[in-house]
Amino acid sequence: MKCDLLLRQISLRYQRILGVDLVGISVHGSLGFGCFHWQSSDVDFLVVTRREPAQAQKEAMIQTLLELLPLSPPKGVEMSVVLLEHCAPFRYPTPFCLHFSPMHLETCRADLACYCRSMHGEDRDLAAHFTVARQVGFSIYGPPPAQLFGPVPCACYLDSILRDIADAAEEAPANPTYFVLNQCRVLAYLRDRLVCSKEDGALWALEHLDPCWSSLIHTCLKNYQTGSKSCPDPNILSAFSSMVQNEIQT
Repeated sequence: MKCDLLLRQISLRYQRILGVDLVGISVHGSLGFGCFHWQSSDVDFLVVTRREPAQAQKEAMIQTLLELLPLSPPKGVEMSVVLLEHCAPFRYPTPFCLHFSPMHLETCRADLACYCRSMHGEDRDLAAHFTVARQVGFSIYGPPPAQLFGPVPCACYLDSILRDIADAAEEAPANPTYFVLNQCRVLAYLRDRLVCSKEDGALWALEHLDPCWSSLIHTCLKNYQTGSKSCPDPNILSAFSSMVQNEIQT
């Protein structure tokens, strides 16, 4: 697998940085679901520690990810550091000690120390990440995710994924693929309580939704699988979003 070397390096370097405080490193997202695409997917992982890393350790963790960019897919890496005490029993919204995603790349390069001091708080997205890690994730260090993370209540998971599509609504015209596929997996959970990847959500939608949406979903699925950037009809995109919102509200 193309990401094997990247994941091995993350595991080895984080073990050296965190020492005995490192409990586990769990991969989730598209790699966990088995639908990773080099051009359109990122690498998602969670780091669990016994106590909050020191400032120097945080800087070393982020610096590691910057150094490993040549081994990373074009969409990069997303990582959160959480304390073991917040994993089981699950706490919502979930506190985190450190976070990194490609949107913060230039900020990290400009002032790594400041970024590491400020990047902490609570993140409702972690409810979805923990759920996926428990269901399909795998460990690159430490126990399996299902042993590391406690069960996430359905209400917390649903709130997490609903907030995700709400937050992304303004960016939908610029990134319709992400928005539509996330809406599909929200519908799959609302109707059938299925925890899906973007790809699985699209396949579910093609089977269960009105055929009038098939062209839009096929376009977005192809974009996701191939990295192409075909633009769906804005009117159809808007109508699809309205349909999803109506179902959410009923």
